[in-house]
Amino acid sequence: MTQATPVKVFDPLLRLTHWWIVLSIVSLIATSQLAELFEDGGGDTVFWQWHIVSGYALAAGLTVRVLWGLIGPVSARWKDLWHPSAWAGLASLRWPRARRGHDAMASLAFIGFYLIVALMVATGLGLAATEFQTGPLNALFGGMRQLEDLFKEPHEAGFTLILLFIGLHLGALAFHHWRGERVAQAMVTGRQYLDQDGEISHG
Repeated sequence: MTQATPVKVFDPLLRLTHWWIVLSIVSLIATSQLAELFEDGGGDTVFWQWHIVSGYALAAGLTVRVLWGLIGPVSARWKDLWHPSAWAGLASLRWPRARRGHDAMASLAFIGFYLIVALMVATGLGLAATEFQTGPLNALFGGMRQLEDLFKEPHEAGFTLILLFIGLHLGALAFHHWRGERVAQAMVTGRQYLDQDGEISHG
C-alpha cells in the first residue's frame, strides 16, 4: 500500500468561509421552514426577520469567497475549480482519481453551487424589499408587491437546487469514503492525504 502523506492544502480563511456558508444555508433553511410552519398563527414575522439576517450572512460569505478566489492561495483560486478536460470525461464515464486541491469532477458542481447562491442572494434581497420593505434594494423595489413573483419563483427554484446540491455533496463524500479516499476531513483540518503522485491516497 502506498504511504499517505498529510499535506496542508486548504488555508484557514477558505475553510472558515466554507463553514460560514454552510451554517448560513442551514439557518436559511430552518428559518424559512419555521416561518411557513407558524404562518397561520401569525408568528412567522420573527422567523422571516432571522431569515433575512441569515441571507445577509450568506451574502457576506459569498463575497469573501469570490474575493479570496481571486487573491487567495492556489487551492483557493477559481482556477483550481476549472477542469474542462475532466468534465468532458463525463460523457465517456471516465472518473479521474481525486487530486490535490478541489476534486476535478466535483468542481463543476461547486461552480454551479456558487452561481445558485448568487441567484439566491439577489432574489432574496429583492423579496426583502418587496415583501418586508427592508434591505439595500428597498429604495428601488420597496413595497412593490407586483414584482414579488419576479423574485419569488427563481428564489424557490434555487432553494430546490440547493437541497439537491447538499444531497449530491453528501453522496460524493460517501462515495469517496467507499473508494478508500480520505477527503471528508479536508475542510476541517485543511489537510489532504496524498500519495507520491500527488493524488488522494486510498486508506
